[in-house]
Amino acid sequence: MSCAITEARAGIASGQSPFGAVIVRDGKVVAAGHNHVWANTDPTAHAEVECIRNAGKALGTIDLAGCEMYTTCEPCPMCAAAIHWANLDAVHFGARIADADAAGFRELTLPIETLYAQGKSGVRVHADVMRNECTALFAEWKRANGKSY
Repeated sequence: MSCAITEARAGIASGQSPFGAVIVRDGKVVAAGHNHVWANTDPTAHAEVECIRNAGKALGTIDLAGCEMYTTCEPCPMCAAAIHWANLDAVHFGARIADADAAGFRELTLPIETLYAQGKSGVRVHADVMRNECTALFAEWKRANGKSY
């Protein structure tokens, strides 16, 4: 998770929102990503999606079975679906959707556990990993003149 936090800070430094993600296989980081929503004028360029895109390129495949994602915030429904479609084994997240909502982001408040249960996804979910450190990214972002969407 520390690598995902570092990635989120890189996003903050480049004027993006405070979200970062990494994909790991066999204990090694395969790819990283942070939000590029504002830079790319692309509302789908969330950290998790950027990370999946980078991992696909790095590994030369769309099938990321055997990999796990660490992301600083609970994935939104779009990102949760992308994680499922990429065939990741697990997702570990820090801050909750409610934390992002409280920081001013327009979140769909459907928890990933609910989405995966209803959709019968096999992706394992591990919540609240370094939650305090991940939630603190929102304050860092606000101090850096952050803007939400």
